[in-house]
Amino acid sequence: MIERERQVLVIFPHPDDEAFGVSGTISTHTNSGTPVTYACLTLGEMGRNLGNPPFTTREGLPLIRKKELEKAASVMGIQDLRMMGYRDKTLEFESDEKLANMVTELMEELDPSLIITFYPGYSVHPDHEATARAVIRAVRRLPKASRPKLHCVAFSNGCEEDLGAPDIVHDISAVKDQKIEAMRAHISQTAWMLKDLEEKMKVNDPEVDRWLKYERFWSYQWENDQVE
Repeated sequence: MIERERQVLVIFPHPDDEAFGVSGTISTHTNSGTPVTYACLTLGEMGRNLGNPPFTTREGLPLIRKKELEKAASVMGIQDLRMMGYRDKTLEFESDEKLANMVTELMEELDPSLIITFYPGYSVHPDHEATARAVIRAVRRLPKASRPKLHCVAFSNGCEEDLGAPDIVHDISAVKDQKIEAMRAHISQTAWMLKDLEEKMKVNDPEVDRWLKYERFWSYQWENDQVE
C-alpha cells in the first residue's frame, strides 16, 4: 500500500528518467488524487538515439523529447509539469548553489511531503548525480522536523551492498499498464528496450515481471550524509 501524501515533488534531470523506475508510483499517487509536480531539469537534447537511419537531427531532438515528456506526464496523470530549462549533460558544471536554490524555491512554493529523486553516489550518470546532490543540499537547509521525506532511486552496481536492501518497495501491479505506456511515450529513446521487454513479457520472464510490478526506493540516510 502506497502511503497517501499531501504533495509529491519529483525531480529528475532527463525526460524518461521518471518512466523506468517511478512511473508506477507516480501513477498511483495521481490516481488517488495526490497532487504531483514533476520538475524535469533538461529536455535530454543529447540523448543517444537519433535513429538509424536518423529520424531527426541533434537540433530537432529537444522538441521531440519535449512532446514525449508531455505525453508521459499525461499518461501518469501529472498536471503540473515543470521544464526547468537546463542543458543536457551540463548539470555537473552548474553552480552547486544555483541548483540547490532551484530546489529550495520549488519546496517553498509547493511544501511537498515527499520528494522523489536519485540517490547521490548511486545513480551512475553525472546529470543524475548533480540533481541528487542539489536536492540533498536544499533539503539539508531545513530543520530536521520540517524536512519532507526523501525516496531515492539507486541503481549503480553494488548499491545494495552499501545501502542495504531498499527501504521502500511499492507493488504497482494495478498500474503496470500505465508504467508501460509512460515508457512507450518516450519512444525515441526507448524503442529498442521496449522491443526486448515485450518479447520477454510474452514468455513471462520472471525478472521482467518483478521489474514491472515493483518499484524500489531508499530513504536518504542523513546520519551518513557526505554530500558536499
